[in-house]
Amino acid sequence: MGYDLDLYRLSSRFSQDYPCDKYPELLCKTGRPYTCLLIDSHYDYFICVPFRSFIKHKNAFLFHGTSRSKRTISGLDYSKIIIVQNNDYLDSDSKPVVDSNEYKEMIKNLPYIVKDVNDYVNTYVKHVNGTEPIHFRKFARKYGCSTLPYFHDILGV
Repeated sequence: MGYDLDLYRLSSRFSQDYPCDKYPELLCKTGRPYTCLLIDSHYDYFICVPFRSFIKHKNAFLFHGTSRSKRTISGLDYSKIIIVQNNDYLDSDSKPVVDSNEYKEMIKNLPYIVKDVNDYVNTYVKHVNGTEPIHFRKFARKYGCSTLPYFHDILGV
């Protein structure tokens, strides 16, 4: 499976177009840009998976071998995925900041992460469009706090 990826921060334009009061599940902390793993889905959009601390659910890739992950439960949070088509939403001027050991662990596990992210998004799309629905409780557990409903127009559902 081929894929293209990079690390980015979301731009201030994204924050303007997707304000926290209208999109409460998005990660919003004033003055704190979130660094994301950007995966080219090879459709007509990119999948941005944010790095987070204190993840309290299973819809994520959790880091295990880093000093930070021993203090916090850090990882890549699938439930807070952002789908973008517009390059204006990516801040190419600022350098993303990631713990170097977490970066190494991410690179080591990249094929698994990319597959897991794509499965997470594809399972959501198939459920919502009715082609492969999953049990309502499983859907609620997996996608109850997801940001994916904000991107139905891009996902085509």
